[in-house]
Amino acid sequence: MDIGIPKETRPNEHRVALTPSGVKVLTQRGHRVWVESGAGDAAGHPDADYQSAGATVAFGRAEAFARGALVAAVAAPDAREYELLHSGQVVFAFWHLPAARPEDLQALLDRGVSAVGLEAIEDERGDAPVLTSMSEIAGGLAVTIGAGLLLNAFGGKGILLGGAPGIPPAHLVVLGAGVAGRSAARAALGMGAQVSLLDTRVEPLRVAAAELGRPLTTMLASPPNVAKAVAFADLVLGAVAIHGRRSPVVMTRDLLRAMRPRTVVLDLSIDMGGCFETSRPTQFPNPTYEVDGILHFCVPNLTSTAARSATLALTNAAMPYLEAVASQGLASALETLPALRRGVYLRDGHIARLSLARTFGLEDGAAPAAS
Repeated sequence: MDIGIPKETRPNEHRVALTPSGVKVLTQRGHRVWVESGAGDAAGHPDADYQSAGATVAFGRAEAFARGALVAAVAAPDAREYELLHSGQVVFAFWHLPAARPEDLQALLDRGVSAVGLEAIEDERGDAPVLTSMSEIAGGLAVTIGAGLLLNAFGGKGILLGGAPGIPPAHLVVLGAGVAGRSAARAALGMGAQVSLLDTRVEPLRVAAAELGRPLTTMLASPPNVAKAVAFADLVLGAVAIHGRRSPVVMTRDLLRAMRPRTVVLDLSIDMGGCFETSRPTQFPNPTYEVDGILHFCVPNLTSTAARSATLALTNAAMPYLEAVASQGLASALETLPALRRGVYLRDGHIARLSLARTFGLEDGAAPAAS
């Protein structure tokens, strides 16, 4: 199969869909791969490495899309680029379609493409292998960044996350005990912080307690418990996610107003709409803003700040699904890989995921209403 790998154009997106070693696996199995020139530069993979792996360098973005019956990307194409897509094409990317505008969803349906959400690939246990690989990195990164934002120079309270002899540590509250939340809790505990982890279900809290031990405080995320926890927090991390759906809002502006001034909040759910009422996407070099005296950090694609590591993790997680589609075609791959089937948002111009149809009120097959 012909496979296209475009260069990422989203601001501050430094990852690339596949490493040269991942491309080599595909070319050795007889597939033809076109990599847009410069696609891997920011992740430390120059064009020459892809050529050595058997790929052909495409010197224009249009060629990378036109050549590929299968396209592997990190961020989904911008709505202005939908004209590059063609009927029957399979596009792997972090689509986050439940948070899309209705008119953009309709434009994709009109193009007749099959959209596979890397974030929505999910096995029978509810584990999302590709999303997990990014969440593990994002959780640790969020704590590193949050520790910096607590310092005076970055607008924080002037608190050292892990404290020091005779000095109490900062209190981190993590909302969501999924992979990102547990990764953040692990990193923060390792730095000496006081950590409270909340979730709406007891089972993820049991898993976290077993993994991380007694220094971790776990609580059910009932409204009173959330209000109590964030009121005394120095740093709040939102890591709330429902696979294939928009993130629910778990922290209202009223809760924000009750927090202590210069508390820092980081929304790791911003890719799927955000889990704080006051969240809006930001980007480097100006990643923060204030609401009611609370410092917000809401950068999508956080893992892109560790692009080389994140690209390797992404390749490892996505390769089985990409290779299956490349070798078998989409229809056969969906039969052999149920996890992949759950990740298909659109198939040949039709909505294939019931939760997406419900989000846009399309159970009856109607077109999405424009906002």
